[in-house]
Amino acid sequence: MLTRRKFIGTTLGAGAALAAGTAPVVAQRKRTIVDSQIHLWKAESDDWKWVPGAKPQMPEPFTIEKAVPLMDEAGVERAVIVPPSWIGDRNDYAFEAVQRYPKRFAVMGRVPLQDPKAAALLPKWKEQPGMLGVRVTFNSPTTLGWLKDGTADWFWPAVEKAGLPVMFLASMQGPAFARIAERHPQLSLIVDHMGVLSAVAHAGRTGEAIEHTLSLAKFPNVSVKLSSAPLMSRQSYPFADMTPHIQALFDAYGPRRCYWGTDITNSFDKATYRQRVTHFTETLTFMSEEDKDWVMGRGLIERLKWA
Repeated sequence: MLTRRKFIGTTLGAGAALAAGTAPVVAQRKRTIVDSQIHLWKAESDDWKWVPGAKPQMPEPFTIEKAVPLMDEAGVERAVIVPPSWIGDRNDYAFEAVQRYPKRFAVMGRVPLQDPKAAALLPKWKEQPGMLGVRVTFNSPTTLGWLKDGTADWFWPAVEKAGLPVMFLASMQGPAFARIAERHPQLSLIVDHMGVLSAVAHAGRTGEAIEHTLSLAKFPNVSVKLSSAPLMSRQSYPFADMTPHIQALFDAYGPRRCYWGTDITNSFDKATYRQRVTHFTETLTFMSEEDKDWVMGRGLIERLKWA
C-alpha cells in the first residue's frame, strides 16, 4: 500500500531527477513499417529468361542486394515481394530473398491465370516458404479479356477455398470486382495502387479510377494499397495533388484496410525510399499516430496473417 509518506517521497524523488536531468527517458512509439509492394529481379541470363519483348521498370535490375540497404536507410522493417510481370509466372527469386532474409520478406506469388489446371497448386500454396497469397494483374487488353470472358472464373472460388488473399492490379473495373467480392465473401481482395494504372494516371483519369475503388469499400473483404503515389502524382514531394485521393480512400476504408506501399521501382527517380515513408508519416495530417501505425504496417500484417 502506498502511504502518504511514500507518495511524497516518490514525487519529490521524481522531481529531483527531472531537475538533475536524470529522469528515465520515455520510450518512443515503436512502429513496424511494412512496404506492401516491391519488385525484385535479377539480370536476364541463359537459365533465367524474361518474357520475350518485355520491358522492366528500370534499366538496371533491382536485386536483393540493392533493396535491403535502402530498406534499412528508410526504416522499413519488412516488404512484400510481388514478382514482376516481365519475368513471367515465376517466384523463384522472391523465394531466394525469403531464404536469405526470412524475417524481412514475404511473397504474393504469381500463378498462370489462363490455366485452370493451376488450381491444383493452391491448396498447398502457403507451404512454400514465405508465401502469403497470390497477385494477379488485369492491365492489358489480353489480361482484361481474361477478367471478362470467363478465363479467370476458375480462380476466385479456388483461392477463396484455399484461404489465400489476393492482390489485384486493375483500373476502372469496379463493377467486375464488386461481383467477385459479393460472390466470394470469404475471399480477401486487396486493390493494388489505389486502383490506378500508370497509363490511367498519365491520361489524367486518376480521379475516375479512384471512384471505382471507392465503390468497393462497402465490401468488408476488400482493402486497398495506398501505394505508388509518387508515380501517379504530377508534382514533386510531398505529392500534394494525391492527398485528396489518399484521404478519400482512407475515409472510406478506414485505417485497418489501407496499406502504405512504394512500388519503388516504378518511380525510382522521383523520391527516395525515406521520402516515401515520410510522405505518410509526416505530411498526411488527417491521420492520427494510431492510424499511421495501422496504415504503415500493422493492418497489412494482420490482413495477410504474416507472423
